Amino acid sequence: MDYPIWNLSMGGGVLIAIIAITHVWVSHFAIGGGLAIAIVETLGVRRHDPALRNLAKRASLMLILVSTVFGAISGVGIWVTIGLVQPAATSALIHNYVWGWAAEWGFFILEVATALLYYATWDKVRPRTHLLIIWLYFFAAYMSLVIIQGIISFMLTPGHWIETRSFWDGIFNPTYFPGLLMRTGICLLLAGAYMTFAALREPDGDARRRMVGLLAGFQVIGGFVAYGGYRWWEHSLPESVRAIFLGASPIVPALATTRLVVLWSLAAFLLFALFAYLVPRANKWPVAVVALLAAFTFFGASERVREGVRKPFVIRDFMFSNGILVSEIADLNQGGILKKAKWAARESDGTPVSMGRAVYRAECQACHTIDGYSSLRKLVAPTDADTLGIVLSTMRSEGDEYTSGKYIELGHFSTQKLDYPQMPPLVGTPQEIEALRAYLLSLQKPQTVEVPHAK
Repeated sequence: MDYPIWNLSMGGGVLIAIIAITHVWVSHFAIGGGLAIAIVETLGVRRHDPALRNLAKRASLMLILVSTVFGAISGVGIWVTIGLVQPAATSALIHNYVWGWAAEWGFFILEVATALLYYATWDKVRPRTHLLIIWLYFFAAYMSLVIIQGIISFMLTPGHWIETRSFWDGIFNPTYFPGLLMRTGICLLLAGAYMTFAALREPDGDARRRMVGLLAGFQVIGGFVAYGGYRWWEHSLPESVRAIFLGASPIVPALATTRLVVLWSLAAFLLFALFAYLVPRANKWPVAVVALLAAFTFFGASERVREGVRKPFVIRDFMFSNGILVSEIADLNQGGILKKAKWAARESDGTPVSMGRAVYRAECQACHTIDGYSSLRKLVAPTDADTLGIVLSTMRSEGDEYTSGKYIELGHFSTQKLDYPQMPPLVGTPQEIEALRAYLLSLQKPQTVEVPHAK
């Protein structure tokens, strides 16, 4: 709440999701690909199989490009966007886990250095030395995942950290190990799916079938490990979180639908992976493309579920998505939100509408735009004259009726409830709440009524 929020018509959360999901697609391949290449070259050296070593060499170029180029750039992009869109949450993560981030950045530097060294030393050092480099690369890449998993899972299930503020309680939270198991499986399945394209370029038919079968084994193992991790992750969630997307009547049906996409896309991936494993000669480019798309869909949808069930928090039970701390609610109701969000208060000229816009900027802008993504203007637009009358009468009501009738569909204005599944509670003084209502009313476009001309 002490920081201005970057205003985007597409929505800051959408931008973060686009960058973050593409980043995790390539970063998890960078981890699993390191393991797959290490195993493939190790087998090639031990079996004196030049075809396997050539596969590792072909795949290493792709590993370099996605890991040290796209992975690094998109990783920086995540930091830039979260710092602009969620500055308070970014500050909290840095202050609580500064040494965790420092360790992760150290491992990433080692990862980049060993990836470049590995590619540059093909046929220039002894095979055992070359193998040592790629295994060291995998160690550094996987350790990055081990650390980051603790921080991102903490945001959903902080566990005992809420009481203790302990670094280790935050890292080893209730969903840490289930999430790590699922992501390990995803690393394996993505590595097998990616490297299949390098294997299909092998001109020797027998060697190609052998490679495709080996990589299909990575995909099958990774798929089942990921499925086990995902189910364990669901089971480890608090009941209040599970109710959001599980059960006969989920609170957010859209997330329940996304969960079905997670399970069905993983089932489709496993079907193609088993087909490639059992009939490697039939695994052609179209099959490999469909399998990779299914893997992307599974991973992207699972990330959507994980992020979606965290609402209305950015750090569950600690900080709401608009940067307000749970512990601040009572003070902000008494002193006012604009006393804290001074960057927003500067925009007010004292009129109710301008003050309401400042309250919107402080409390609502993190998730809502005016005319773009999750548009407020569309939310408050009346559909007919009767609806407009209901909205106006409810907005002019007093006391607890702020949360009654039609008005609750325009926003959650209760300052008491903390369990609303998608929207933080509105906090502030009665004057600020009245000002926000005035601002929302100002966004309603007046209806044009055609008046017949008198004859």
